[in-house]
Amino acid sequence: MEASVAAPAKRDLTLTAAGAAVSEFGNSLSLLVLLFWATPISSLLVAAILVAELLPLVLGAPLAGVLVDRLPNRRLLMIALLFQGTAIAAVAPLMGQPAFVVALVFLSGCGRAVAMPSMSALIPHIAGEEEATRGYAWLGTARSVGNIAGVTGGALLAGIFGHPAALLIDGGTFFVYAALLAFVRSERRPSGEHSARPSALAGIRHVRRDPVLFASIVGLAFCVGTVIVINVADPAFVRYVLRGDEFVLGAMQACWMTGILVGNRLAARLETVSGVVHAIAVAAVTTGIGVLIPATFPFIVAAGTGWVIGGVSNGVHNVALNAIVRMRTPEEMRGRVFAAVGSVVVGANLLGTAAAGGLLLVIEPRTVFALGGTGALLSGVACLVFVRRALKREKSPASAELLPN
Repeated sequence: MEASVAAPAKRDLTLTAAGAAVSEFGNSLSLLVLLFWATPISSLLVAAILVAELLPLVLGAPLAGVLVDRLPNRRLLMIALLFQGTAIAAVAPLMGQPAFVVALVFLSGCGRAVAMPSMSALIPHIAGEEEATRGYAWLGTARSVGNIAGVTGGALLAGIFGHPAALLIDGGTFFVYAALLAFVRSERRPSGEHSARPSALAGIRHVRRDPVLFASIVGLAFCVGTVIVINVADPAFVRYVLRGDEFVLGAMQACWMTGILVGNRLAARLETVSGVVHAIAVAAVTTGIGVLIPATFPFIVAAGTGWVIGGVSNGVHNVALNAIVRMRTPEEMRGRVFAAVGSVVVGANLLGTAAAGGLLLVIEPRTVFALGGTGALLSGVACLVFVRRALKREKSPASAELLPN
């Protein structure tokens, strides 16, 4: 971490990042297991698992945002992690019952709906406002390391000990994360000075009133909604097009996660609103390019290359999304805005995931990749046009008085 970050902040950020890495290891391991387990059963079951994981982030966003802006965020995050860990561990003995598996994944998603905005709002209090973007990059890097370990070493563990054991390991990682957070001293304690009862819809209204933030989030959402189809098609693409097994699937996902590591570090250098929003648009374009490579050249080396490019873009998006929300939002309502933005992006993710389940019933995985890559590329181009227009209007004298604090 950069020397400009104070020692206590560095300590807290290190503990938080370490916990995130451990948790993401478990997440990647269990998702790999569940998707590969569900693929031979039905592509609709694959989609159902992904939808169950994401739906709470959309439906629960208003409530989650209010909780984050009313309660101490570190403690709230710990409770959410314990809830997630309990739910995902309970999947292990019920893998013979797909309906129960989907239901428990949904419950785990409810915990995640609270955990995500809690962490996003807490990071500036851990790293400091001036170093918040680097803090998000540091956290993203830790998560990527955990993901890489989960889809590589985790696949080996699943092969040796079996799928239920992998899910129990994932449940345990949430408890480890919560334990590490108990030693973090930094806390975000919403004062409640601005509203005794925060409006649950204030976050989405704030996004709609800010043209730069709105253009960035909508552009990113369209990119996510189109490219996310590869998440459902990925296991089938590896199994039936690349002729691989779960180890090949893990290797491909490790390529994506390695790219995220690079993208996180690149995005850590972003310091201005203009730089962040342009990075969001350009990364959408490169996401499309990365996905189109394996669609055009269905070979393992080409697919790995495309996954790395897509991962770099994904890493930039992860950091830039948090950064633009922090830059354009008053501190007292960040919980609601982070939750609202998350619901928009995850909602797009959800729609794309649901569509992919149906697409795979009528077209081959390679074609799904081509559609997803093309959609992401076009979304990026459109996003670039609209953010430039919004920035240009904001710089005009007539718009100066409307700028957010």
